[in-house]
Amino acid sequence: MSLLRGLFDGDEDDLFRAFASSLEMDSWIAEEDIEGSIAHVTMLGEVGILSSDETATLVDALSQILEELRGGTWTPDPSQEDIHMAVEARLTEVAGEVGGKLHTARSRNDQVATDVRLWLKRRLDALAAAVGDLITALLDRIETDGQVVLPGYTHLQRGQPILLGHHLLAHAWALSRDLQRIHEVTARVNRSPLGACALAGTPHPINRQQTAELLGFSGPIENAMDAVGSKDHLQETVSTCAICMSTLSRMAEELVLWSSAEFAFIQLDERHTTSSSIMPQKRNPDGAELIRGEAGVVFGNLQALLTLTKAMPLAYNRDLQTERKPLIESVLRTTASVQLLAAMWAELEVRKARFESELFGDLSLATELADLLVERGVPFREAHRIVAQAVRWCEEQGGNLSLLDGGTAQQFHPGFPSDLGPWLDPRAAVERRTSYGGTASSEVDRQVSLLRDLVSVTATDHDR
Repeated sequence: MSLLRGLFDGDEDDLFRAFASSLEMDSWIAEEDIEGSIAHVTMLGEVGILSSDETATLVDALSQILEELRGGTWTPDPSQEDIHMAVEARLTEVAGEVGGKLHTARSRNDQVATDVRLWLKRRLDALAAAVGDLITALLDRIETDGQVVLPGYTHLQRGQPILLGHHLLAHAWALSRDLQRIHEVTARVNRSPLGACALAGTPHPINRQQTAELLGFSGPIENAMDAVGSKDHLQETVSTCAICMSTLSRMAEELVLWSSAEFAFIQLDERHTTSSSIMPQKRNPDGAELIRGEAGVVFGNLQALLTLTKAMPLAYNRDLQTERKPLIESVLRTTASVQLLAAMWAELEVRKARFESELFGDLSLATELADLLVERGVPFREAHRIVAQAVRWCEEQGGNLSLLDGGTAQQFHPGFPSDLGPWLDPRAAVERRTSYGGTASSEVDRQVSLLRDLVSVTATDHDR
């Protein structure tokens, strides 16, 4: 029978007990629960609520249970409704009657809130490290293949030639903001609810600052009701994961497109692809596709958490037991997706010559011709119209801008030089775009240096 049935004549209905149990979800936070209890007992001894002998007995017993849990020699008793009561029951078996003193000046409300925050701190650190590694993988790829020319797209139509490094930097900068968001939410998670009890605190002379310090928190949460009843830090965490997954999903979609025969720009490492059960030639980009799918799961989890608390009165309500699955699932899925994408970028092959010759004279160089006329005094809107007419003529001839040879271009405007070759070269077009943040190789190099410093500094600051 549960330790908490003193008010009632008997045990719960079997169906209700199975429905209400959180032991399966609690497996994620079991170690944190015991670590929190060790800190709580240590503090109770320091303030004189427990004797030194009682404190030593409980700490030793809890340490033993933690090792049993890690070694698989003890598993929580399914007759207990959650990890907290399972640990307390096991503690009483190991330490005797003094185990009943563990829960002095504590509620399961602040206990589970502490466990979740401890779990989150560690997993957010792992997620931040993974995002830093993904940014580094992109920067390493830029060092290797960043000078490769490819079309830049808008509306999935060719826009202008760019360097692959310029394209990857756009993703890297987005990831740098994801990294900042992870560090920011970690700072808000890093506060201790322990000692808030059910919602109103306790009359016992506890030291919440000490337990916060013992558990590595930056300090205790100021208000006891806020400590156990507010879940905005969980929503913010999953929101951060959802935004990060949106970044990852866009990158994954490009890997799917670029690895297709139509683009033929990259080949994914065979360790990150699968084949078909019927078509022997297939190299399916399953890793990238699964990342896209994981994004949808995390988006749904965010909606679940927001809906869970939208009309919930303070403080604790049992509905909140369901918060852990979408929270933990989102953090773990996001971390795994980041790690996989970093491995994919590190090991794929870029087909460097794919677009170099194809882009010479390509219609995506039309803006070059408009800018050329602007440099010669033609208003941009007029230059735009003139080049649009030239493009239309080339299309009707079944070719590209290379058809504008000799005096052909000058028939559209006398400001065009007789030889448009230098303006029809995609690499030359790329290198002309030297404006701050442009695609020129000098700007790519500048941004790579900035991002390497940013990742290094962010990691160092977070470790302090």
